[in-house]
Amino acid sequence: MLSRLHIINKSRLAATASVLALTFSLGACSTEQVSETPGGTATDTTATSPAKLDLGGDVGLSGAGASFPAPLYASWFADLNKKHPNLRVNYQSVGSGAGIEQFIKGTVDFGASDVAIKDEDIAKVDRGVILLPVTAGGIVLAYNLPGVEDLKLSREVYVDIFLGKIKTWNDPKIVASNPGVNLPSQPITIAHRSDGSGTTGVFTKHLAAVSPEWKDKVGEGTTVAWPVGVGGKGNEGVTAQITQNQGSIGYIEYGYAKQNKINFATLENKTGNFVKYNDQSASQTLAAIELPENLRAFVPDPDGAESYPIVSFSWILAYKNYPDANKAKAMEAAIEYVLTEGQKISGELGYIPLPQPVVAKVAAAADQISADYQISVSGSGSSASK
Repeated sequence: MLSRLHIINKSRLAATASVLALTFSLGACSTEQVSETPGGTATDTTATSPAKLDLGGDVGLSGAGASFPAPLYASWFADLNKKHPNLRVNYQSVGSGAGIEQFIKGTVDFGASDVAIKDEDIAKVDRGVILLPVTAGGIVLAYNLPGVEDLKLSREVYVDIFLGKIKTWNDPKIVASNPGVNLPSQPITIAHRSDGSGTTGVFTKHLAAVSPEWKDKVGEGTTVAWPVGVGGKGNEGVTAQITQNQGSIGYIEYGYAKQNKINFATLENKTGNFVKYNDQSASQTLAAIELPENLRAFVPDPDGAESYPIVSFSWILAYKNYPDANKAKAMEAAIEYVLTEGQKISGELGYIPLPQPVVAKVAAAADQISADYQISVSGSGSSASK
């Protein structure tokens, strides 16, 4: 079993492991246990020393879902436990599809999904559903080509690669966008998800938006019939496939590429510009997403000359009603934490801190959960009872 300890920022790993006894793995393991500044991201509203949160005793929350935000959730929930020792969160990175399924069945306290949740699935949840976008990130096309540090892929080219129409790295269409780059005659190996995945949902939604052929032949969804390639479970599994196989390319959340130091391609956007994923290009894309009342929105092919083309929110799925009042209160406290202090570490782990207007909308939605807690995401001081 290959160690995945390097996925998480090293400065936070020891605390995460000691608090939640986390074990991360690649390949063989199917799940992992993880337990604005002005005008920008949320402000810090709470102290860093352990604070008293009256939950009537120790409370544990269980969640399951997307692997996309799993490294960030690991750090958040470890830090939350240090702040409130009587509150522990156990999160299983099982993929968005499995997380939604467990959420619908009511076997967890919250779900997590990169594709939110469909109306027909919401209708199956008797306790009601609140969609809470708590982070955002980009999907990059990571590749393993020694000696090729900067690879440009046009929209036509990366669609054709995943359709299996472009089969070697020195294909004339790839060479055309990369003058002077020594591209090998090596076959291209595609790495894709084998499980129900929100990352797949976001990526295929983008491909369907930019290519009528992809839309007709493959379509979009958390699972699709891939024309070519080998599957890996979770972002972790696809990352392993890429790092272990020279000549491979696959789609993963940017944080996984960053933490594992994997090269990723510069992609052509809607305006015809080649854009590298970074905080600025991702923020440009995020700023174009207008959240409706239900906080579910996607921009599969964003406008903007400097916008990176594949960016999405990632949602926590909360129930409107929790039979246990202390769990309801704990959920609000956890959401408050991730919207304030949690946003401050998003960037260092490769995620996009939420803009302040988004933070305010999410806080207002989450504040419906408990009658005994008031979420505060601005100003100073701690949260008070309602």
